[in-house]
Amino acid sequence: MEQHAVDQLKAIAKINRTYPRPEMSRSERLERWADLLDRDPDLLLLTLRETEYRPEEERLAMRADGTAISVAFADPVFRAAGLENDTYGEAKRFFELSDRQLHRLVCFCHFGARVSARTVAHSVRSLAARNSNGIIARLVAFFER
Repeated sequence: MEQHAVDQLKAIAKINRTYPRPEMSRSERLERWADLLDRDPDLLLLTLRETEYRPEEERLAMRADGTAISVAFADPVFRAAGLENDTYGEAKRFFELSDRQLHRLVCFCHFGARVSARTVAHSVRSLAARNSNGIIARLVAFFER
């Protein structure tokens, strides 16, 4: 499947940015991402190297084919909901994740060069489960930033 950024598509198609986007909560987006990863749980996904050491601008632009983020970007529902590309920064924005949270999902230092989709799905579901308004959830979210 060929994937293109919105800017690339503008050269070959008319883009209607006013088309209504499906509204999904953060929890719904995270759950759907985990479901997408679980469709092929033994798939080995690439990780991104040293996300925690890169300057912010470089980190936000990081991407690679075959990552957990590219699995999300391949989903037409996510693209319709506003996921614009498969970069680290776009995943951070779209899924409303802190650097620490996203680092834990996609970085080489936690998994090595490859990680199973099942493992990432489990971690994504853990983040979704923490999405409550209780005091403990708010404290955890505060210290993960």
